[in-house]
Amino acid sequence: MTTPFPFTAVVGQDDLRLALLLNAVSPAVGGVLVRGEKGTAKSTAVRALSALMPQLNVVAGCRFSCDPDSPDPACPDGPHEPGAFETRPARMVELPVGASEDRLVGALDIERALAEGVKAFEPGLLADAHRGILYVDEVNLLHDHLVDLLLDAAAMGASYVEREGVSVRHAARFLLVGTMNPEEGELRPQLLDRFGLTVEVAASREPDQRVEVVRRRLAYDDDPAGFAARWADEETAVRQRIVAARELLPSVRLGDGALRQIAATCAAFEVDGMRADIVMARTATALAAWAGRTDVLAEDVRQAALLALPHRRRRNPFDAPGLDEDKLDETLEQYAEDDDPEPDGDGPGGGGGQPTPDEGPRGGGDTGARPEAGEDGAPQASGAGEQSAVRAAEPFRTKVLSVPGIGEGAAGRRSRARTEHGRTTGARRPRGALTKLHLAATVQAAAPHQRARGRSGPGLVVRRDDLRQATREGREGNLVLFVVDASGSMAARQRMSAVKGAVLSLLLDAYQRRDKVGLVTFRGAAAEVALPPTSSVDAAAARLESLPTGGRTPLAAGLLKAHDVLRVERLRDPARRPLVVVVTDGRATGGPEPVALAGRAARLFAAESVASVVVDCESGPVRLGLAGQLAGELGGTAVTLDELRADSIAGLVKDVQRRAA
Repeated sequence: MTTPFPFTAVVGQDDLRLALLLNAVSPAVGGVLVRGEKGTAKSTAVRALSALMPQLNVVAGCRFSCDPDSPDPACPDGPHEPGAFETRPARMVELPVGASEDRLVGALDIERALAEGVKAFEPGLLADAHRGILYVDEVNLLHDHLVDLLLDAAAMGASYVEREGVSVRHAARFLLVGTMNPEEGELRPQLLDRFGLTVEVAASREPDQRVEVVRRRLAYDDDPAGFAARWADEETAVRQRIVAARELLPSVRLGDGALRQIAATCAAFEVDGMRADIVMARTATALAAWAGRTDVLAEDVRQAALLALPHRRRRNPFDAPGLDEDKLDETLEQYAEDDDPEPDGDGPGGGGGQPTPDEGPRGGGDTGARPEAGEDGAPQASGAGEQSAVRAAEPFRTKVLSVPGIGEGAAGRRSRARTEHGRTTGARRPRGALTKLHLAATVQAAAPHQRARGRSGPGLVVRRDDLRQATREGREGNLVLFVVDASGSMAARQRMSAVKGAVLSLLLDAYQRRDKVGLVTFRGAAAEVALPPTSSVDAAAARLESLPTGGRTPLAAGLLKAHDVLRVERLRDPARRPLVVVVTDGRATGGPEPVALAGRAARLFAAESVASVVVDCESGPVRLGLAGQLAGELGGTAVTLDELRADSIAGLVKDVQRRAA
């Protein structure tokens, strides 16, 4: 067995280590979500924690790790007779991003259950992780339905597998740890809320600390066993402290004063629901136990807020994570009791370094070199033929844009697709293992053969050839590729703020519908890929916010660049269907024969049946209708900025007219 890197040898990352230890003391805290760039000891710290977990007594031969002192009465391997047990270390189970549902929750053999009447169940990773650690690296890349199953099991302490009336339940209580790189996409707010604590990690910028990280890592790689032996005393001390804190935990008193501070803090930061209050209470109690105290102090409440609230106060993916610590301190002081001891700094494990949230949506923020916009929102000139970036207008709820037809892409919420989950639309013979039985079709297939199979009375003889797999229809996520005109004509009349607001609104819609997004811009003499296709709409918003405008309108170059991006993405992910959103007033002025060349470029999309929408940004009393002509050559549709709004009356009327035509 590989010797893990010692937990106590991890340099820095105080908040990460504290959050993991608090969950080891009290699994009811609800797990940890670790957010940060790669190479910051996220996985190392999680794997190191497993070596600190106390040893477990388990029923001998039980595949579900039942506790011999209180075995699960519903255990599929039960009932367990008192007696034999074995002692083993707590497991750390890793859930790979590409895991199937059966691998996570377990596989129930429907074929044997129907044909032979045998309930054969093969435990999954949730069973393996019971009373241990379940680690999900890159949890933001995990399919949504798997995350739902995972977090439901963590919340209920049990896993349920149900297939066509055949049901299996087993205990599944584990310390859930997820790690993610926010640049690769965010989790939905509902899923963020299900993680008890969150920690932001980043590599140290202090040279001495970085030197120590390298020194320890090289020493470990040269001699893992010898390096671990040098840290054995520290590891033993932490392990004993975890055991002592667990024993003290039931005796910790959470007074009314601390509860009022918790409730006031959650209210002050406008956190939705009551889960934050409960998690803060459990975290503060675990902090007191970890410190060896039986009373929860204000410093425990403060540290609990810094760990439990940052991911819950985000209203959309463009909000910066973190808490305003000045506001936190003011709230705690306002609701502090007179007899409450003064907090001693940042509390156990430190709590500083939390970022202060930006005001309003985050889109990359201002750069120090960028001139400020004028009072009326008009940008100030920053160079010949170019204007500085302007802020986006407030986002709004957009109409649903979708790709026609039925796809087979990754699960999402935009376009129709054949999926593993959704409404049943038909049946077919299974290809490989049967996963979703279509009962009616199976009965219909078996019924004509009953006399030949010797069945003349009630009942039904079902054989494997009779089994039918249900085909289902749900929704898929698409690649939404934005092609944004940043030329001088778009900057006229200060339209760029409204245009950016519209694209920002579409980015929010893409985030909610689990799409990948990309951004191509064109201005001056050429087009560029401002953001290659990614799952991070946050990154797209940042590029959009800093986008300057000015120059001529090389529309053809923008379309050709977008066509090239789609060609490459089709090779990478052929199942994900694209939706091209061209944001322009339709003018083409860059390069030789700009109008004719733009038309030929647009017809490439039409020839390949690429779904496209042109957002018409033309304004003023005289309109040329160029965006509508472009939409026709693309084989798509055109909508104005006003029609893009979900509550637009004009848009509703146009939809009705289109359906009636």
